[in-house]
Amino acid sequence: MTIYLDVIWFLNLCIDFLLLWLTALILKRNTSKKRLFVGALAGSLYVFFLFADTGVVYHPVVKLIYSAFIIFITFGYKRFASFVQGLFMFYFTTFITGGGLLGIHYFLQSDAQVINGVIQTKSSGLGDPISWLFVVIMFPVMIIFTKRRVGHLEVRKLHYEQNMTFEVKIDTVMLKGTGLMDSGNQLHDPISKHPVMILDTTEFKDQLPKAVIDLAANLDQIGQTEDDENSWIDRLRLIPYRVVGSSNQFLAGIKADHVYIWENDVKHETKNVIVGLSLTNISGERDYNAILHPKMLLNAKVTSSAS
Repeated sequence: MTIYLDVIWFLNLCIDFLLLWLTALILKRNTSKKRLFVGALAGSLYVFFLFADTGVVYHPVVKLIYSAFIIFITFGYKRFASFVQGLFMFYFTTFITGGGLLGIHYFLQSDAQVINGVIQTKSSGLGDPISWLFVVIMFPVMIIFTKRRVGHLEVRKLHYEQNMTFEVKIDTVMLKGTGLMDSGNQLHDPISKHPVMILDTTEFKDQLPKAVIDLAANLDQIGQTEDDENSWIDRLRLIPYRVVGSSNQFLAGIKADHVYIWENDVKHETKNVIVGLSLTNISGERDYNAILHPKMLLNAKVTSSAS
């Protein structure tokens, strides 16, 4: 049988890239596509070593060192714990997807035969067609499913009441305070589907434009104001919500440029957040001056952490 080594190498390159991409998604590592490609390229070269006339490439220690080399190229090295986490997650995604491929392969395999008590199958020299099916169809589906499931688990892991420091940048204004991460806050902008955090405007009234606070207090005047020179007016959103014991109401919201959240010593950054403007105190004890949405951390990227 003729083996098309270049085609098999390209197949492995695609699979390695997708596996590294899935690892980065699960770990929420901010890795460029270029580093993912270089890491996948290094991993795919292992195919050529398998055709070399040596058995050392099959040794578990060699495989472990080679895998660590791939993770180092893709994610770099900052801390030992972070590096080991990336290595183990890479193995985890490889085993999970490999097991799925093996199961699909034998489920769809129809040309197997038993010779002297041994099951034998036929394959072309272009690589397993199930593997190609995996690259073209199955992996994108798996990425969507995994992101949703991991996101669901991460939301459930968040503490129901956890105070975090935050900074909100809107135009030239930077608001800094303490926010309560509340898993009960499920407010979303109905149009953009962006999460809504609730800001206590009584704590920041000196930093917010008076025109915006006035509109938040008189929502029926939205669209009737002539204060078009205020750049914040274009950021205004109406967020419908419901309170127990009352009918549907609306909350004025402002589209933020950036939101930074500190979880312990880890800094997260997100952009797609609506800042709901509450005209009353949201904490009787003044322990916090904002209610954060759990998906703000879920959609954020880590920008810095303590070493």
